Amino acid sequence: MPPPNSHFVNRAGWLRAAVLGANDGIISTASLVVGVAAAGAARGEILTAAVAGWAAGAMAMAAGEYVSVSSQADSEAADLERERRALQDAPEDEMMELTAIYERRGLAPALARQVAEQLMATDALSAHARDELGLSDARGANPILAAFASAVSFSTGAAMPTLAAFLASREATVGAVSLAALAFLAALGALGAWMGGAKIAKPTLRVAFWGALAMAVTAGIGALIGKAV
Repeated sequence: MPPPNSHFVNRAGWLRAAVLGANDGIISTASLVVGVAAAGAARGEILTAAVAGWAAGAMAMAAGEYVSVSSQADSEAADLERERRALQDAPEDEMMELTAIYERRGLAPALARQVAEQLMATDALSAHARDELGLSDARGANPILAAFASAVSFSTGAAMPTLAAFLASREATVGAVSLAALAFLAALGALGAWMGGAKIAKPTLRVAFWGALAMAVTAGIGALIGKAV
């Protein structure tokens, strides 16, 4: 158990992305397999759908994250450039702006001015980026890293129901994949809660519920389409 005064907010960014990717990999792949199996497809078609869904999902996650984080990086770079020009054109206005920020955080006016002067004398752009724009080196957007992490986490999640589909017989595919996916989702929810320092029960039930709902919907659609065609 971590010490009572431990904090986990520094894990929020990467933990959210990892849990989202793995959760999406489990749910989307398991739902695809269950839907295709419920439609009466042959074993080879089910396994092909599982692997194809795995690959397509991982690439889609990577591409989506890359585009999204690239847009964030472009926006951050534009904000920094505007701040750099403002520091060159009106340094006193920027000093007053930074002083006001520290006053709103509880510092006395004289002390706020002193802190602003010292920080701007050291690295004015970094001070404004951090305290005015909320940007820092640790939080800066990295599109390639985000895309890679999303693809890996999705693939990790997708591998679980895919393996269950490979091991199960054709007749048992729906039940085996559904049960395996629910178990993996519950474990993922518990692990994410534990790593984030939160209580385990609610996140576990939450991810399991949405996974069960997704698989039920795709199973129903697969069964209806299988009978119709």
